[in-house]
Amino acid sequence: MLVRARPTVPHLKQVPFDILVLDVGGTNIKVRATGQKKLVKIPSGRSMSPREMMGAVRRKIAGWNIQAVSIGLPGLVLHGRILHDPRNLGEGWVGFDFSKAFRLPVKVINDATMQALGSYQGGRMLFLGLGTGFGSAFIVDGRLESLELAHLLYRKKCTYEDYVGVRALERLGQKKWAQHVDVIVKHFSKVLRADYVVLGGGNAKKLTDLPPNCIMGDNENAFIGVIRLWEYLGANLGY
Repeated sequence: MLVRARPTVPHLKQVPFDILVLDVGGTNIKVRATGQKKLVKIPSGRSMSPREMMGAVRRKIAGWNIQAVSIGLPGLVLHGRILHDPRNLGEGWVGFDFSKAFRLPVKVINDATMQALGSYQGGRMLFLGLGTGFGSAFIVDGRLESLELAHLLYRKKCTYEDYVGVRALERLGQKKWAQHVDVIVKHFSKVLRADYVVLGGGNAKKLTDLPPNCIMGDNENAFIGVIRLWEYLGANLGY
């Protein structure tokens, strides 16, 4: 039985100001705002630069009333700064001034971390994102840490992402890919002594069975994470 993580938090419309949310992935950019009902998808990919993204986003949100922006981005983000160009996107992300481009307050966070924030239900939670790449984050008693497990060596001089990312799914087939997911989830859950693991990302739904102690994530959690990002990032979440 697949159990989904659905934390009890304020609904998006209860946020005191309207936030534009960009959940940036290697395949699509999901665009949503707390004052809007619809979810918009923009194709991304390995040639997508931040300037190209900005142009596409502006066209999609014309007429929206926005007071702030949150961006979840694959790759290493430290204190709101992008430290290297995401592996599955184009160039130019490091040093790009999103606040200047939007002319609004902007918070940038790792995409897995944003989903982890929205999935957190207390204790020691490990979040693993099965999408184009392999995202990861860890929260211990409200203290949040973005992890970069994807590029650690796994086997045969290949990384964890090489075995559970989308290209691995295409290369290995769903059955073998799911077997590697099971092994990797169990390994990190044991090493980090996680109370529970939340599996998110677009490919998590391809699993017919979950490893022990796992909860299936929910796309809504990325947007719930936006609320918590503005309220709690940099401090104890208090849950």
